[in-house]
Amino acid sequence: MPQKIRKAVFPAAGLGTRFLPATKASPKEMLPLVDKPLIQYVVEEAVASGIESIIIVTGRDKSAIEDHFDISFELEHLLRERGKETTRKEVRAISEMARISYVRQREALGLGHAVLQARDQVCDEPFAVMLSDDIVDAEVPALKQLINVYEKYESPVIGTMQVAGEAISRFGALDVDEIEDGVYEVKDMVEKPTFGEAPSDLAIIGRYVLTPDIFNEIEQTTAGAGGEIQITDAMRSLLKKRPFYAVRFEGTRHDAGDKLGFLIATVEFALKRPDLAEAFRAYLRSLKV
Repeated sequence: MPQKIRKAVFPAAGLGTRFLPATKASPKEMLPLVDKPLIQYVVEEAVASGIESIIIVTGRDKSAIEDHFDISFELEHLLRERGKETTRKEVRAISEMARISYVRQREALGLGHAVLQARDQVCDEPFAVMLSDDIVDAEVPALKQLINVYEKYESPVIGTMQVAGEAISRFGALDVDEIEDGVYEVKDMVEKPTFGEAPSDLAIIGRYVLTPDIFNEIEQTTAGAGGEIQITDAMRSLLKKRPFYAVRFEGTRHDAGDKLGFLIATVEFALKRPDLAEAFRAYLRSLKV
């Protein structure tokens, strides 16, 4: 039996430049999608996938993330006094959903470098990497779909989806052979290729199941696209030594790190809320466009 995936690394030290000026003093990961911050949705996905330990890689001005997942005695006391017990329980549940630890990335040197900072916490276990920009609305959690494939093939697994046209240049792209419906063996991967150089329309999305030998590859990886240490380059190096697989996960992925994507996600999630959907849908219908 393959070793169980118990830990997930959440890189959260980026500068959030696509959302300036909102992210000048507030972490991008704490932007609210309806009434929960982005990172909470992804932590909930991790927990629903069987993850027990969350390792968040933070940087300067990210203390709001730690505060959000901590206990707030004063707030809970106030809610109890005001008779808002349901809300108090919701607030307390945030701090009890998983074991959460933190490690600092002193400089924003890329996703690969961020993952490397969690090496001591991960130790010699396989682990997940999850990006809070990618909000996936799925019946079976996207990470769980990857874990299922990892358990079958006992190898690293990458989340992927099809991306049309020039948009592929914003992602890592995969060269693959399909071995099952929606499951691929990876032959190669390229970080942010031009449209003409992309090996396929399958893009790497912010869900990974990795093995601990990735850390040695990251250490030996030099700066690539954007002058950063890219996780794709490290995975491409490891691919020469062991198989990699990819899963075209079922579900809707929202790019909540993009302004338009964030707005679309807000509308979609609001319309799924029983307490908001009817009034919000009526408002949308009333708009003159």
